[in-house]
Amino acid sequence: MTKAAELRQKDVAGLEAEVKSLQKAHFGLRMQKATQQLNNTGTLRSTRRDIARAKTILAEKQAAK
Repeated sequence: MTKAAELRQKDVAGLEAEVKSLQKAHFGLRMQKATQQLNNTGTLRSTRRDIARAKTILAEKQAAK
């Protein structure tokens, strides 16, 4: 299953929790980059896109109510 399909199975509260955890992970990665401890900078891009994907599905679910 793709990431989007997994997110679509969650409810609104689950999606909000997912967005919050992804944002925390992204913050941690940004801090690692700032202190030059981050080896793979591509993870920043992927977490940013995961956040956007989760927010998009969350907005779709909220609009459907």
